[in-house]
Amino acid sequence: MLTLGFMTLQLKNEHTYFTEIAGRALKYDIECVRFIPASMDPTTEMFEGELYSHQQNRWLKKKFPLPDVLYDRCFYGEDFHSRQCKGIVSWLKSKDNVRFLGYGLPNKLELYEVLSNSKLSAYLPKTVKVTSPLMVQSLLQTFQRIILKPSNGSQGNGVYYIEMQKRHYIVKTDKLEQQVSRVFADEALLLNWLERLLKKKEFMLQPYLSLTNEQHEPFDIRSLLQKDRNGNWITVGKGIRQGKVERIVSNLSAGATVIDYETWIQSIPEQKRNFINEEIKFILESLPHLLEENFHPLFELGVDIGVAKDHSIWILDVNSKPGRKVLLTSQPGLQDYLYESPLLYANTIMERSILE
Repeated sequence: MLTLGFMTLQLKNEHTYFTEIAGRALKYDIECVRFIPASMDPTTEMFEGELYSHQQNRWLKKKFPLPDVLYDRCFYGEDFHSRQCKGIVSWLKSKDNVRFLGYGLPNKLELYEVLSNSKLSAYLPKTVKVTSPLMVQSLLQTFQRIILKPSNGSQGNGVYYIEMQKRHYIVKTDKLEQQVSRVFADEALLLNWLERLLKKKEFMLQPYLSLTNEQHEPFDIRSLLQKDRNGNWITVGKGIRQGKVERIVSNLSAGATVIDYETWIQSIPEQKRNFINEEIKFILESLPHLLEENFHPLFELGVDIGVAKDHSIWILDVNSKPGRKVLLTSQPGLQDYLYESPLLYANTIMERSILE
């Protein structure tokens, strides 16, 4: 029986998702375990985690060797535990005899470098690595409004909007239930704040794009792409994430709501609707192949696409560890497929490894 292992930084992370997969695994002759990478005993290379019991319909404590196929769902922070787990996962990914559903992507700056030299370059907002507070201040003079994003960020965390006005600077960031804003009366105060911020992590800078609807709500299109059981990329589905009025991001963690993509697209005049659909189709068909030509094999991608008021199309983010809440909300009929697709592809990986 094939063993599929879910790797997370905390054992209860994504509990519902993993339990739904594990509950369907028996019909594919798969056993599911979950564990933290740092639980490995370096002398025996055994892991301490939990095994899903179909008899008891729950997770049970268990020690086990490295599973046949690994599903990496680790979301790293800046803490010691994250660094420790990241090192172990990197070591596992370097071993020829270890199989992963997908190997993930590098940080957003490396991703931008590759895509900016591809046929998708026209869909990318201009992006630069932030090297100093003075650089940010200089680009503010050029663009007036900019966005700062962590190079290794996710879920819209740590994103800052900065606007230069005649006599002061406005800085905004979205928290869980509210937007926090500050006003800096002069350039020196802004530079001091930037100095402290840039010491914490690496940031990238983009000109601000007004990606809002007529109600001034930020929104984007989240698409989920996966490999099917034959290893072919398919677009599983698309949904609209609609943020709160005047917010910076449309992430669900910042209080956004979900709208069905077809409902949204039908509200757009036919000529523009066809243009948007064709542009998105081109991006989604091109992107996974471009990424696998330059990086390691992947299993799934979450692709966030923005539509400006002039109907220009922008690739906002590409994530190799996407969530499923947008599709589960907008297209609940996809539920079984979403929970079974990792099982189908895990079997495909094992079948291919036997033939090698």
